[in-house]
Amino acid sequence: MLSVDPSIDPAVFALAPGFRAMSIVVEAAPVTHPEIAQQALQKACRQVLEQDVEWADAHLAAWATVFKAFGAKAKRTPCSADALRKRVLRDGGMPAIDPVVDLYNAISIQYALPVGGENIAAYVGAPRLAIADGSESFDTVKEGEVVFESPEPGEVIWRDGQGVTCRRWNWRQGVRTRLDAQARQMWFILESLPEMPLTALQQASDDLVSGLQQMMPDAQISARLIDATTA
Repeated sequence: MLSVDPSIDPAVFALAPGFRAMSIVVEAAPVTHPEIAQQALQKACRQVLEQDVEWADAHLAAWATVFKAFGAKAKRTPCSADALRKRVLRDGGMPAIDPVVDLYNAISIQYALPVGGENIAAYVGAPRLAIADGSESFDTVKEGEVVFESPEPGEVIWRDGQGVTCRRWNWRQGVRTRLDAQARQMWFILESLPEMPLTALQQASDDLVSGLQQMMPDAQISARLIDATTA
C-alpha cells in the first residue's frame, strides 16, 4: 500500500492551535462510476442553499482569522472552502470539472472544510506544511501560460522538496501536482480548526473514502488523523 507521511511545522500549530487534518492516500483504479461525484456535488450545493451545517459560519470565520494572522487578506484570498461555497451561493451550483475533483469539492462544500487533492506521484519527497521564507518557487497559470512566483515571507504553504504545491495554506494549488481522475497515486488532505467538531471531520473523511471507493471499486485507500501529537 502506498504510504504518504506529511509533516507540519510546529510554527503552524502555534499559529493555529488545535489544527487537525485527515490524510487520505489512494492507490487509484479506473473510474467506473463517475455519476457518484456528480450526485455528491449536487447534494452538497443543495445543502449550502437550503440547510447548512451548524458549524459552517464559525469554521470559515476561524479560517479567515488564521489567514489574517499570517498576512493574507481573507476577502481577497479566502480559504478554499469559503471560495467554493461563495460560488455556490452566487451561481446556485457548481459545474463539473473531473470526477475526482468534483467529489472532493463536494466534501469541501458540504462540510465547510478545506480539502486538497494532489497527484502524489508528482511530489519530490513528502508533503510539508510550513512557513515560507519567500525564496520558494510556485508554478501557477496566468493568461493561459505557466508562470513561476514566490510566496510572501511568513506565508503558510504546502510544499515538497522541489517547491510550493499550494499557496496561502489552501488557497491556490500549483500546476505540477494537480490532480485528476487519470492519476494513479492520490493524496487528499482535509483541514479543520477546532470550530468544526472532530466527529464531523471524521465523517467528512468517511464520506470521501466511500465516494472514492464507489467510483473506483478496485482502489486501495487508507486514512489517518494528523494533529499536534502525530505530525
